[in-house]
Amino acid sequence: MLLKAQGPTNYTSPRCEIDLREGGKYVFCMRAPDTHGGMESYSAGVYKRIVPTERLEFNSYLSDREGNAIDPVQVGVPSDFPRNIEFVIEFIAKGERTELKITEYGWSAGEMMKNAILGMNQSLDKFAANLNEL
Repeated sequence: MLLKAQGPTNYTSPRCEIDLREGGKYVFCMRAPDTHGGMESYSAGVYKRIVPTERLEFNSYLSDREGNAIDPVQVGVPSDFPRNIEFVIEFIAKGERTELKITEYGWSAGEMMKNAILGMNQSLDKFAANLNEL
């Protein structure tokens, strides 16, 4: 099954490298729409725990295109953007359906957290639309 790259509304992912194993790394490129400058930004992280069909734990941080961590403030991101975000994704069997539960740790209350929630919701909407096309 091949799903289109996800991301917030009108954002694309022209490049994503994934080494999906415990200790493996990913580097994700997100491109803003032309109406928002068309800039590319990168995030990376390491998979910490993988339980097939049940759980995925990893971290995420802003990075350069090679996946090296960068300080959000040094690249002009507001100071309430965390240097590291921890993710836990759970796949919960519900009969013939699977519930997806995503928990993020590391955000402080503020505008960046609100934007992160908005972006995640838009990404999940795109993901659901892709699933409906299959």
